[in-house]
Amino acid sequence: MRYASLIAGLVLVLSVHVSGQSCADRAKEVAPVMTNAVGFEHSKNLEIAARNYVAESTADNLIWYARRKGYLGKYKDAIDSLTIGMTKFPNDARLYRHRGHRYLTLRCFDDAIKDFEKAAKLVKGKPDEIEPDGMPNPRNIPTSTLQSNIWYHLGLAYYVKGNFKKAIDAYKEAMKVSKNNDMLAATTHWYYMTLRRSQKPVDAGRLLEPINGDFEVIENEDYLKLLRLYRGEVKPEMLVEALGEQAETLGNASLGYGLGAWYLYNGDSVRAKNIFRKITSGNQWASFGYIAAEAELNR
Repeated sequence: MRYASLIAGLVLVLSVHVSGQSCADRAKEVAPVMTNAVGFEHSKNLEIAARNYVAESTADNLIWYARRKGYLGKYKDAIDSLTIGMTKFPNDARLYRHRGHRYLTLRCFDDAIKDFEKAAKLVKGKPDEIEPDGMPNPRNIPTSTLQSNIWYHLGLAYYVKGNFKKAIDAYKEAMKVSKNNDMLAATTHWYYMTLRRSQKPVDAGRLLEPINGDFEVIENEDYLKLLRLYRGEVKPEMLVEALGEQAETLGNASLGYGLGAWYLYNGDSVRAKNIFRKITSGNQWASFGYIAAEAELNR
């Protein structure tokens, strides 16, 4: 069966009538920029996920079907699939975690917060679990868990809304379940910025103590560079040069936003705004760096 036929069949399986317009209905949806080879690989993986879900409608298969949609920029379709799945698997925290992520992508921050808080309640008191990567790193070693992703993304949703008090609460929980260097680097980066924006430089400084010269990561190199900046080990000019003229990669969007925020809470709002504009003139619309820079400019 061809991919188009499979999707047509799935429309019958995953159909829902929604009255009125939600934030996601109104939201802009921008497809990610990718090479033909990457696009083909994502499309192939989506077809496999579709076949798997048609053959066996498990929560795992539904989640992968939705995740594969998201990688192709079909964020609203991913949300619809996860929403329908919740009627069958109402107590599976993973569905709320992934739907919350896609609400974040669409700038539906309040909806994202509701989903992450629901997911946090569902995993309370339960053992954490590794979350498999949709796009594995070079070592094919997953670097995050379900609970670390729930708290990390909840913190981010509050952060971009400017609710730093709530973001701090979320990042405190995220730190408890950030068990490897990659997740620790990512969580520390956003937590540090949140504390600095909350006028808590001493607390922020304490977070950097474990990030010593021997600290290594597998995939979060850009966050590690920023942590080195915060520790005074890297000069901002070096990162400005690395950023270039436009944020045309995910790493540049992440690096750029952290650098812009550093200038902002150190009193140089002009340089901060210039970097935020550089990020939002790039092509990384779905990245957290772009979303955060966009939120800063909107404020």
